[in-house]
Amino acid sequence: MIKKIKLRTLLIGGVITLFFALLIGRIFWLQVIDNDFWAEQASKKWNRQETLTASRGTITDRDGDILAMDAPAYTVTINPKVIHANGLEDDIVDGLNQVLGKNKEALRKLVTAKNDDGEYHTYREIRNEGWKMDEEKRNKVEELKKKLEQKLRTSGQVVDTGITVVTEKKRFYPRDTMAAHVLGYTDRQGNAVAGFEKYFDDELKGIDGFAKYQSDKKGVKVPSADEVYQPAKNGKNFKLTIDDTIQYYIEDAMREAYQQYNPVSMTVIAADPNTMEILGMANMPNFDPNTYWEYNLESFRNHAISSTYEPGSTFKIVTLASAIQENLFNPNAEYLSGSIRAGGRTHYDIKAGGWGQISYLEGVKRSSNVAFVKLGYEMLGKERLKNYINAFGFSERTNIDLPNEALGRMNMERDIDISTVPYGYAVSVTPIQQLAAISAVANGGKLLEPHIVKEFEDPNTGEKTKIEPEVVRQVISAETSRKTGEYLEQVVADQEKGTGHNAYIEGYRVAGKTGTAVKGDYSDRSKAVVSFIGYAPVDNPKIAVLVIIDEPNQKIGGGAAAAPVFQKIVSQTLKYWGVPKTETQADKDDKVKTETADLLKTPDLAGMKVSEVKAKLLAEGLTFETLGKGSTVKKQYPPAGASMAASQKIYLLTEENTSMKIPDLKGESLRDAMEVLTLMKVRVNVKGEGYVAEQKEITEKGQRVVYLTLKSAADTVKGVDDSTESVDQQEDVKQEETAQGE
Repeated sequence: MIKKIKLRTLLIGGVITLFFALLIGRIFWLQVIDNDFWAEQASKKWNRQETLTASRGTITDRDGDILAMDAPAYTVTINPKVIHANGLEDDIVDGLNQVLGKNKEALRKLVTAKNDDGEYHTYREIRNEGWKMDEEKRNKVEELKKKLEQKLRTSGQVVDTGITVVTEKKRFYPRDTMAAHVLGYTDRQGNAVAGFEKYFDDELKGIDGFAKYQSDKKGVKVPSADEVYQPAKNGKNFKLTIDDTIQYYIEDAMREAYQQYNPVSMTVIAADPNTMEILGMANMPNFDPNTYWEYNLESFRNHAISSTYEPGSTFKIVTLASAIQENLFNPNAEYLSGSIRAGGRTHYDIKAGGWGQISYLEGVKRSSNVAFVKLGYEMLGKERLKNYINAFGFSERTNIDLPNEALGRMNMERDIDISTVPYGYAVSVTPIQQLAAISAVANGGKLLEPHIVKEFEDPNTGEKTKIEPEVVRQVISAETSRKTGEYLEQVVADQEKGTGHNAYIEGYRVAGKTGTAVKGDYSDRSKAVVSFIGYAPVDNPKIAVLVIIDEPNQKIGGGAAAAPVFQKIVSQTLKYWGVPKTETQADKDDKVKTETADLLKTPDLAGMKVSEVKAKLLAEGLTFETLGKGSTVKKQYPPAGASMAASQKIYLLTEENTSMKIPDLKGESLRDAMEVLTLMKVRVNVKGEGYVAEQKEITEKGQRVVYLTLKSAADTVKGVDDSTESVDQQEDVKQEETAQGE
């Protein structure tokens, strides 16, 4: 008996000893042999890392109006398991079909989706109709959820519809199609695809940050010395040279011509010829970057920089300026128009038989091919002509800060080609090259690099960088620039002989040139590229514009089709800027006759949103300027109900503080300038009579004072300096008096 007890004790003890041996062995294995593996598994359980997404930089126009920004977006997700548990399959399919417009069959597949184990999924996104939606659709989905929740409550079920709306971010373009080819777009995943978005993607997208920390089993963050935080670096904000008002004028004028002529495409670029800041750029067909997937590939092509074409007669500007620079152009010398044999072929004027014996100046006005063959092929010769073409930038890219810039070509090896180059054949160019060249003619002979960025800001540091004009080279002299402009002005001003007479703007001096280039092998003359290029005012250029219409649906030249588009854009822009007209006696007589007929009643804009006011005034053709950075109109001038001229500018005050930027009042009457500055609570000092020609802002005893120098309208346009003191002289005298007083 005792022996059995001892054996039993030994057996139990042995088993216990073996158990502890195995336990210790297992612990040793886990803590020593498998230590790295289990440490990693434990780390995964309590260590967390979150991505801190950087915000993509905002893109605005030159006045700060937003063109592209990050905005809230909403994605619809469903839980098939919950939906089936609550018997809502049909309700969900029917409801989301009505709200999102997604196919019922596709919705049913999502609602009934199962995993490999035959269990319903717990998460599915409704793509693409319910992916990154706008707020309007999100609200409709929320209404559907509430309706279904009420149904579940009534039946006594668990109130869970299986529908969730997740808040995300997406790229938003508040002006829809406006400047779409400049801006480009990002896809739904946030990848930059085209345009400015793609070219400056690295600067715009920023760098994501992260947060590493430890949490308990419920995922709640716990204090830890190992916590790591790397903040996101948001993308840079860009201010473009584009003016959204001028962009509106461009697209509005284009839309009218596009509907009339139904061309393959249409392109317009506007720039400040003195800086080559791009003021507006557009193409048709156009697209909306918010819904880019709805358009075909051709809609995305930015012809302004990515397409080449034979320019035709607009290229004659290069030949003319080159001949003037070489002292070869005598406007009064005569030649026989009609046709000429040169380079192994016969060249003809657009009018059969020509106009007889005419002067070279008349040849320029009439766009005579013969005149330019003589100037370019006979007088300049191959080498000089080629050198000037290169100097004007046609053998190199302009380096505009947009992607996919094309490069034109020249065929100047054979005489038969060289003889046609002076009037724009056997040479292909990009629209942006042409605009840079005409700007060199306008600005005193300097070829400048065109640019689309005015300044950019790093929001993480507040550092701002401004982009300054960059001169490539001096192409022609300032005197040649002046003379060329005067001859090109006659192409527009001569209403009888000038091919560009449809670009004439009453009260302004306009220079320009028409172009009509037959496409392909020249056998089908119905297929042509028609264009107009020019600038204004001639004596003080502020805007240069190129208009191209590719294959209009009727046989028509650049003077008839493209020049009116130029005229509408430039006349609206000069009015918008308040550029004073050159007033002749005839103008004065006309003004007396029409001054009462042209009067309008100023609309009441107070309390309206700035975006609504802009749309209203642009649609009515009224010019305006927004003062301040508020979102609603606080005050206005002229006041509501007051009589105003159709050409008068409306000033919209969106803030009520004394630090707002003083607007550019050049060209305004003294009364209007005084009213605006009084509205802004700014003191004024006036010298002279007429219209505002100069303004200077200084601070005296803590208060802002604006000095205005007035001149007559004619003197303002001509730049005539009268004997009165300049603004700077006034300031010097004032400072001297202050110093003596102290």
